[in-house]
Amino acid sequence: MRLRQITIIGTGLIGGSFALALKKRRFKGKIVGCDRAPVLETARRKGVIDKGHVDAMQAIQGSQIVLLATPVGVILDLMGRVGPALPDTALLTDVGSTKVEVLTQARRVFRKDSRRRFLGGHPMAGKEEAGAEFSDPDLFEGTTWFLTPVAGQSIRDGLTAEFVTWLKKIGARATTIEAETHDRLCAWISHLPQMISTALAAGLVDEFGKDAPVLQSGGRALREMTRISASPYSMWRDIALTNKKNIREALWKLEQRLAHVRENLDSRGLAAEFDCAHRLQKLLPHTHGNTKKSIHRK
Repeated sequence: MRLRQITIIGTGLIGGSFALALKKRRFKGKIVGCDRAPVLETARRKGVIDKGHVDAMQAIQGSQIVLLATPVGVILDLMGRVGPALPDTALLTDVGSTKVEVLTQARRVFRKDSRRRFLGGHPMAGKEEAGAEFSDPDLFEGTTWFLTPVAGQSIRDGLTAEFVTWLKKIGARATTIEAETHDRLCAWISHLPQMISTALAAGLVDEFGKDAPVLQSGGRALREMTRISASPYSMWRDIALTNKKNIREALWKLEQRLAHVRENLDSRGLAAEFDCAHRLQKLLPHTHGNTKKSIHRK
């Protein structure tokens, strides 16, 4: 099946990068963007989209696939508005960072047709910078693109299979995972690191003042640990709200480990903690190249 047109609602970093990635891999169809007028103008200037609309209902006209590339709260709202307006032959998908509430909304909107008309997704890719001007056609190269099918859904049929094929063409590793498992996993591997970075950066500001040269003095380790603290609250607000239980649990468990470290600064318990931590690197594949693409954004 040849895709003639894809609509991307939200032409910022992720949506814009997806569009550029498709074009770089010789996608022959039309790419329609939907966003605020200034964002669309940037997207047009950068060659991200072929056509743009501020109104979502206009933007989806004639598209076989509609990708929702906005914060999770907006995704949930758009599903309720855009989903019923799509023809039953079109596929709606998303890039939201949490999936349980997204799939619950999909079942609410599409009911028994949700297995055919919606595919939950989440690319584990991003940068500190946000916006269409930072779109990168290679952003998804070598990254995981989680897919969270509803019960009984096949990703090997129709438009879903076509979409997955394009994910592979842009260099992403399409990986299926249950929504509940996804949200718990991401609480640890993405959401918790963000909260740690935010808390550390805020603590440094409170402790030493906003003008203190702590980053210059701290070196590479500190810069790496606080780099994602620059991420916008507007995006993380929705993630925290829709994955609150898992993030709270991860934070609580980390607090216990930090308390254990604090109480064992002068004992062999600290050495045991280092030994345990060293096992992680042994489990990780050795990779080379730019590590910025491993930063979670969406």
